[in-house]
Amino acid sequence: MKFITQIARFFVGFLFIISGLIKLNDPVGFSFKLDEYFSEAVFNLPFLQPLALSIAVFVVIVEVVLGVLLLIGFKKKFTLWSLFLMILFFTFLTFYSAYFNKVTDCGCFGDALKLTPWQSFGKDVVLLVLILILFAGQKYILPIFKSSGLNYAVSIITLILCGYLGFHVLNHLPVIDFRAYKVGTNIRKGMEIPDGAPKSEYDIIFKYKVDGVEKDFKMDELANLPANAEFVSREEKLLVKGYEPPIHDFFIEKDGENYLDQFLEEPKLLMFVSYNLDLASEEGLGKLNEISKQAEDKGYQVIALTASNIETISKYNSEFNFNFDFYFCDATTLKTIERANPSLVVVEYGTIVEKLHWQDAAKLTLK
Repeated sequence: MKFITQIARFFVGFLFIISGLIKLNDPVGFSFKLDEYFSEAVFNLPFLQPLALSIAVFVVIVEVVLGVLLLIGFKKKFTLWSLFLMILFFTFLTFYSAYFNKVTDCGCFGDALKLTPWQSFGKDVVLLVLILILFAGQKYILPIFKSSGLNYAVSIITLILCGYLGFHVLNHLPVIDFRAYKVGTNIRKGMEIPDGAPKSEYDIIFKYKVDGVEKDFKMDELANLPANAEFVSREEKLLVKGYEPPIHDFFIEKDGENYLDQFLEEPKLLMFVSYNLDLASEEGLGKLNEISKQAEDKGYQVIALTASNIETISKYNSEFNFNFDFYFCDATTLKTIERANPSLVVVEYGTIVEKLHWQDAAKLTLK
């Protein structure tokens, strides 16, 4: 039992630390997941949506600190009960996501490791079992350091370092970029589907009304439809998910026309990214005209990408008198491209060569 307890202790501790640090590297990304859970379509808790980022930062710091406390064996009862309650909540959350297919990625390991909802639930069940083992063998969980002062020091230093990392990435960008749009990525290549890649398979059901009663028909049954059948609807159910390229939902649209191919051919392209202008930093927006002028003087094509509607764009155009054009792109895509709002992305012939938080605009390299 002593050996099993120690194995469970180190496994749970390291997993909580790794999971927490990955999310702490990108708390904005984790907050997007929480925002999705709080939305009307899932738990219908809209009053928590404005607090999503604060909750995200708090949760991931707690994860790391609890992992460290478990490894050093400090504050044993507090740590075990905190771990138990946290994993109990996460287990419920991942089961709900998997069973009702509400949130397809819980964000447990950010963009570093994508898990399906059922995989996330399975992971949490394993952790729950291991934590119960820790309860059973808690008498074997002894402090690594005999000095109480040293245990407190390690705990406080961990908390300070986590706070500093969270502050840094929120005011700049993630230290490590695990996303599909990281620097060095060629957007066009990221959209390619390899030859022979598996394709998605669907079960297509056609609904027809026959003698006033709705009935389901498969594709091969349509040839034998009754003469009086009235079409109602067509439904597709995904049976097998095929290959999906890392970049599959990127477009640059204006007035119903997609300019993606045109801009991917640009030798010098600077994109200002703001998924929602209403949520953008006004200080950041105020800096964009000056940056745009500097870039244009260097021969750059400058555009802005947003998911905001035309009325919102017009409102901010009136306020800031922007000297560049806005193009439309999906909000989820723009959130994936960059975490700052607004942010700067430099592209050369379709390859992302630089990404910056608006607060780091002075570091922009214009060739």
